[in-house]
Amino acid sequence: MSDLAAGSGGTLADISAVLLAGGASSRMGRDKANLEYGSEPAAAQTARLLSRLFQEVWIVGGDPPAGAPGRRVADVDGPQCALRGLVSALMAASGDRVLVIATDLPFITADLLLALVAWPEADAVVPRADGRLHPLCAIYRRVPVLAASRSRLAGGQLALGGLLAALDVHTMEESDVRAVDPDGVALTNVNTPEELARALEYARSRTRS
Repeated sequence: MSDLAAGSGGTLADISAVLLAGGASSRMGRDKANLEYGSEPAAAQTARLLSRLFQEVWIVGGDPPAGAPGRRVADVDGPQCALRGLVSALMAASGDRVLVIATDLPFITADLLLALVAWPEADAVVPRADGRLHPLCAIYRRVPVLAASRSRLAGGQLALGGLLAALDVHTMEESDVRAVDPDGVALTNVNTPEELARALEYARSRTRS
């Protein structure tokens, strides 16, 4: 497990955290980083959570809201895809391991992120939920994964599933995810207007309860 005492204010110093705020948002039809869940936009909400846990926080790509804490960096050149965001994240970060998280996970929790931090190390530590892996809520070894990701990006091999297949991956299985996320919502992706409507209704129900 990472050494909490190494960072200021109890934050983790040996893992960098990167929020991916870019992406085409083609299915949503508007910028997902600036969708509001409650009192602030998604990117600000997630970046604030990361800044409470990690000493180094980056926000990669897009046009994140001004109130989102973290250092900004643009995406690298290349096709607009998740792999480009991952390459950009690993290039910006300085830690040996890097937490990479997408901006479309509005209900991500500190419990899940800290469970990933504590999981046995590998090239990639990736949670599984609803029968699929979530490579945009995962921890990567920066040096080997950056090399592999750059190579695949340059070769037009853009699928993150293909990248994972080429790495040493430790999976946090669904039962382990449920142990820290009993409501089963932390890895909820919001990619479409219909998913947004359901997410907003869930967020309102949490406020009422």
